Amino acid sequence: MKTASLKNIRKAMEKELNSKRYEHTLSVAYTAANLAMIHEADVESALVAGMLHDCAKCISGKKLISICRKNSIPVSDVEMANPSALLHAKVGAYYAGEKYGISDKDILNAIKYHTTGRPDMSKLEKILYIADYIEPGRKHASNLARIRVMAYQNLNGTLLKILEDTLSYLMSVDGQIDTMTKKTYEFYKNLHKPIDN
Repeated sequence: MKTASLKNIRKAMEKELNSKRYEHTLSVAYTAANLAMIHEADVESALVAGMLHDCAKCISGKKLISICRKNSIPVSDVEMANPSALLHAKVGAYYAGEKYGISDKDILNAIKYHTTGRPDMSKLEKILYIADYIEPGRKHASNLARIRVMAYQNLNGTLLKILEDTLSYLMSVDGQIDTMTKKTYEFYKNLHKPIDN
């Protein structure tokens, strides 16, 4: 399968996504590209990952589960209970490969783990995870102004701060926490020794 051009991916996302999700997608893609420039990562890979990260977001939870079952994509109990929030990333990675011809493992993993993270993420994976959190359309996340500044200085520190805030929020609302998010947090907590507190 031939890889779709960035222009064709953008056009496809405009058709596939609702207008609010499409605006978010563009914003994530351009934020990821900016972070890639600053942190010396591949800009085109960041754009492609950003453009496709939510390609399955507008699919119903029921259909996401069905797609996973049909294609032997593992689904945890937490993902089963929260398919729209969590499974869109796994299905998005699957679609990126099957529908858009993306074969770059790093791009596919960046899409797959953009909601939960994972231990020992690649630079591109970190960039997409962070870009999704800090893009200009985001307004209500905790410590957002500080995190936006951190993102251009230290990827690991930023990742840890986002994970801390995400876990804290989920615990405060009695939300279910994906085990991969916990594992990611523990990995970066052990890796990162904060200079300031």
